[in-house]
Amino acid sequence: MAPPILKLDDIFLSFGGAPLLAGAGLQVEPGDRICLVGRNGSGKSTLMKIAAGMVEPQSGEVFRHPASTIRYLEQAPDFTGYSTVQAYAETGLGPGDDPYRVTYLLEHLGLTGQEDPKNLSGGESRRAALARVMAPEPDILMLDEPTNHLDLPTIEWLEDELRKTRSALVLISHDRRFLEKVSTATVWLDRGLSRRLDKGFAHFEAWRDEVLEAEELEQHKLGKAIEREEHWLRYGVTARRKRNMRRLGELQTMRASYRGHKGPQGTVQATVSEGRESGKLVIEAENITKAYDRPIVAPFSIRVHRGDCIGLVGPNGAGKTTLLKMLTGQLAPDSGTVKLGTNLEIATLDQKREDLNPEDTLSHYLTDGRGETLLVNGEQRHVAGYMKDFLFQPEQIRTPIKNLSGGERARLMLARIMAKPSNLLILDEPTNDLDIETLDLLQEIVAGYSGTVILVSHDRDFLDRTVTSTIAPANPDAPDGRWIEYAGGYTDMLAQRKGALEEKRRAEKAEKSKTEVSAVTAEAPKAKGKLSYKQKFALENLPKEMTKAEAEIAAREKKMADPGLFTKDPAAFNRLAAEMEKLRESLTKMEEEWLELEMLREELEG
Repeated sequence: MAPPILKLDDIFLSFGGAPLLAGAGLQVEPGDRICLVGRNGSGKSTLMKIAAGMVEPQSGEVFRHPASTIRYLEQAPDFTGYSTVQAYAETGLGPGDDPYRVTYLLEHLGLTGQEDPKNLSGGESRRAALARVMAPEPDILMLDEPTNHLDLPTIEWLEDELRKTRSALVLISHDRRFLEKVSTATVWLDRGLSRRLDKGFAHFEAWRDEVLEAEELEQHKLGKAIEREEHWLRYGVTARRKRNMRRLGELQTMRASYRGHKGPQGTVQATVSEGRESGKLVIEAENITKAYDRPIVAPFSIRVHRGDCIGLVGPNGAGKTTLLKMLTGQLAPDSGTVKLGTNLEIATLDQKREDLNPEDTLSHYLTDGRGETLLVNGEQRHVAGYMKDFLFQPEQIRTPIKNLSGGERARLMLARIMAKPSNLLILDEPTNDLDIETLDLLQEIVAGYSGTVILVSHDRDFLDRTVTSTIAPANPDAPDGRWIEYAGGYTDMLAQRKGALEEKRRAEKAEKSKTEVSAVTAEAPKAKGKLSYKQKFALENLPKEMTKAEAEIAAREKKMADPGLFTKDPAAFNRLAAEMEKLRESLTKMEEEWLELEMLREELEG
């Protein structure tokens, strides 16, 4: 085992009240790909900042290898003194680093490098910071929510880039699919302590449930042991006083342990307040269009029925929010018509969190300043009790919104829109800043909602678990305003799009082959009466060769699926990847050759 290049042990940190970290640890070795998981407020970002040297713990051991380099993704980068994004990103480079890598990263992150840092949006600032920390390929790369504000094509590019990097990774993210594809180890931060699983995030939830079940069983056993000792204390035969005092001391210790046990943080207990039933047809759009300096929506038609859950996906700038506003009547189309159904009660979650006044208290925001109660599903609830459903403490009732974390703000907005009666939910990037458990709840709410849902999201797992159809650009690489509705979630959309593309390619190849064969037979109809021996041999043997190539590809894919392979033997991993790429190229050539020969045979026999 390689020696660690970073080690945190028995870390303690408190900001007053209950400790945030109490015995937490983190160990990073070369090649590690660690995801750091835990509830919002569990101290994930704080532990990462301690590892990066940005926060000092009150006690505990911190070891960083003197020769190792660490880069931490800033949530709010400081651009002071930089005239361009390129200049800012290049300051992350060290001696001997390739300056072209900055240009490469900025390009794939949707920036030119010539932008004025003072004019960047929050998302653009985050992408500039991502280029800055990734450019030097440090020994340890620490990324806190790197996929926030990234569109799906960029997230998928980032996954590939991180799988190829030589840096050890420590990641915090709410994006399940991203963590499953990148991580090979998981550190769970829970109630101030950390536990490590030497497997990727795909195995985390089953392991977490096993740990909590075992903990619950231990508490049950401890409770029974206390009952037995208390019974002995009251009714047992008196033995030597010294022995009795010992057992009494042990009982007191068990009681203290039992009372002091802090169970896992609760789950959000919430249901959405559903309004009266809407009409069967919720939205009907016919040939709607919108253009600014380019087409945003080409003629597009859709009928949305009660109970549908529709997802909008696409690269940033494709026009998702514009299309959403047109469908909900907030923006008039340049041409075409949009008809909204009857009895609509709309609740909206805006990704920009625009309706949050940072000076408002939680109570004032949830009740609109109307006292300390609110109506939820026809029932009067005290705001403190309703806040507890969303994991806020009663003492936070007067807390200003500006003191909340990003995840807490997201939960607060969810609490507000779920209290309002609705039959049409509009969710624009609802998963931003939510922890895994709250995402699970939101998924259950959306899936069980009897009304209609239209959502915009870059979270592939959330889309796959909730939506009944997906609207995506017809040309995702260069959006031209054309949108297509696909049945099912994001993965279903990709499969349908891939199938349509392959069908188109096959048709084009078939047409090309037919044209070539026709030309040959037209030039020498008598000389080409049958296939040559070489052509016959190839026609008979190519299917066997293709089957063999497919089996070899599958065997290599199985080996590469081992989450520990890259860490244990990166050279073997890269060799398998190169071999698989060659096999795929060879398979494609064999398929094309077989198709041409088969069409030639049919032409000659016909």
